[in-house]
Amino acid sequence: MNEILTTILVAASPIFEIRGAIPLAIFGFNMPPFEAYVLGIIGNFLPVLPLLFFWNFLYEKLVHRLYQLNRFFNWLFERTRAKHADHFALWQDVALLVFVAIPLPMTGAWSGTVAAFVFGVPIKQAALMICLGNMISGLIVLLLSKGVSLI
Repeated sequence: MNEILTTILVAASPIFEIRGAIPLAIFGFNMPPFEAYVLGIIGNFLPVLPLLFFWNFLYEKLVHRLYQLNRFFNWLFERTRAKHADHFALWQDVALLVFVAIPLPMTGAWSGTVAAFVFGVPIKQAALMICLGNMISGLIVLLLSKGVSLI
């Protein structure tokens, strides 16, 4: 039971996420690959909905209280949207899915929730795309962990 909980918690963490949980479960705990994959997906998705709501809540609380922060976030969001809106707006769902699906540092569920917040992706859409991205990322990590070449 400890190994299951550890795998889920590692997958839910912002640093390791699914990229760390699946190899840990397979190589560290000798877990069957499918079980490691499922636990990694579950753990990685656990913080997604709370984070999607949290970013909106935090933004609303801070922006209304601190004028300088309001100016900064308005500048940041306008600049980010202006630079990336042309290719992100058209492919919003696919872009979020691909961003989360790439198992590299700084991409994943936690970063995906921030991207969804910045670009104003509705919560239901964001949750679905992040979940699908997690599943793809988990599959890539699983295959790499088992020594399958993806090239």
